[in-house]
Amino acid sequence: MNLKGIVSVTGKPGLYKVVGQNKSGFILETLDEAKNKLLINPNTRIAALKEITLFGQGEDIRLVDVFETMKAKAVETPVPAPKADNNTLREYFGTIVPEHDPERVYASDIKKVVSWYGILSGLPLFEEEDEDDQPEPEEAQEPEEEKKQEKAQKQKKGKKQEAKK
Repeated sequence: MNLKGIVSVTGKPGLYKVVGQNKSGFILETLDEAKNKLLINPNTRIAALKEITLFGQGEDIRLVDVFETMKAKAVETPVPAPKADNNTLREYFGTIVPEHDPERVYASDIKKVVSWYGILSGLPLFEEEDEDDQPEPEEAQEPEEEKKQEKAQKQKKGKKQEAKK
């Protein structure tokens, strides 16, 4: 699932795609059919879906992992409507993510996750592989290591020259 550039804006319903950035804020586009664009003030709180985590009983749980689990279990456990009652949503979430902390993950959080899943599941990016999860070819990694070594050698030479002075 490729969630690169997908954000949630505090105080606004739905999800948005970051189209660009200028000096007065971020340019976002709605993920619905209308594709409305809006300018968000840089002081407005936005959260990238890739960065969001939920409270777990041990470690925090990444939202991307929750979406992947929901996708995998969608056939055997259908996703309820976001406006379903709180008990139904908590029951569903307990079967999907049993390691979440029920005391710190509120029903409103579960509603958001279910509604975001509904929005994302209808988009092509839902089936795309995340570019960050794919390992880079070894050839691409070698030049980075060479650059690091060259930089370290330059620093050593610079320190030697300073010591001579």
